[in-house]
This record gives sequence, C-alpha cells and structure tokens, in this order.
Amino acid sequence: MNKGQLIVVSGPSGSGKDTVISKAIERLGEKAFLSVSMTTRRKRGSETDGVDYYFVSEKEFLEHIENGDMLEYAKYGSNYYGTPAQPIKDRIGNGEIVFLNIEVQGGASVRKLIPEAVKVFILPPSVRELERRLRKRATEDEEAIQKRLKIAEDEMERAVEYDYIVINDDLDDAVDALISIVKGQTSKNDNINEIIREVFSHV
Repeated sequence: MNKGQLIVVSGPSGSGKDTVISKAIERLGEKAFLSVSMTTRRKRGSETDGVDYYFVSEKEFLEHIENGDMLEYAKYGSNYYGTPAQPIKDRIGNGEIVFLNIEVQGGASVRKLIPEAVKVFILPPSVRELERRLRKRATEDEEAIQKRLKIAEDEMERAVEYDYIVINDDLDDAVDALISIVKGQTSKNDNINEIIREVFSHV
C-alpha cells in the first residue's frame, strides 16, 4: 500500500487556496481528500454537516478538546474551529492523501505535532492583486477589507515557515505546482504512517 500523506496548506484570504486545493483534489482522484473542520458556529444556507464542517455545540467541542481528540483548535470571535484527529489518522493509515486547509496559527500547531507533514503556502502574485480580488467579491465594507489586508500581510510574512510556496497567478499553473509537490513527496514520506501513529498514540 502507498504511504499516506498529510498536506498542510495555508494562505491569506484572497490567495485562492480553496480553489487550488479543490482542483488538485479533483485531478488526484479518489485517493485525495480535504480534511473537514469542526465548528461551533451555526450552519449556513446549503452547508452540509460532515461535508462543509462538523457542526457541534460548544459543550461537545470542549469535550473533544478535553478528550484530546483535536489535532488543533482556536477560538475566533464567539465560535470554536478545529481539526478532528481521527478522520485524518484513518485516511492516512489507508494510504490516502489528506489536504488540511488551515490558517497560519493552526498550521503552526500542526507542524509542531507532525513536522514531517508537507507544508505549502499559497501566495497571490502581489499585494495589489490580493486587494483587487478582495474588492471584487463586493461582500465587505472598506474597514473589513483593510482588516483582511493587514491580516494577510502578517500571514504572508510567515510563508518562510513552510516547505513550499506556490504563487497563484494562473490557476492551472498553481494547481500543477501543488500536484507536483504532492507527487514529489512520495519517496520522502516512507515513514509517515509510523510518524502519524506515534503522534496520534498520544492524542
């Protein structure tokens, strides 16, 4: 059986990382999956439990933390967000590729637990282009946009902490780059299952 891989992907809002990951998973086929996060926020619109997020109560989330079930977690505003460990453990154990789409703070937590995971940072071609993309959404006021840009600048300064940087100027090229990284890591991750099992034996 091929060894499983954990691909940690971060990038600022507006970098297009969600689309790059989605396209890469489509091309990699049935062996690749996106990790589903857990949250205490309310479900929105057409969101599906277990697909978009695992939606739980705050009491349930805190119980998962107490039981050591979370790979990482953080509180934003009044809601908790985090990554359940067991689904990742199961998929990697089955030789599958798991993409973890995560912000920088959570990415740092995962890197400490699993330093052998492949870390990829998605960047926009420029700050100006990032701002253009955020404005094109037309979903936020000027104050919110400026706040996102400040957060993005802080996050991009930490791109040096990652193994690879992919610049999302052309979507197809960015997807190609991410897939090349995944495929190129196969021979470097022969012991990933053993590492994952050791990590999760303490979770």
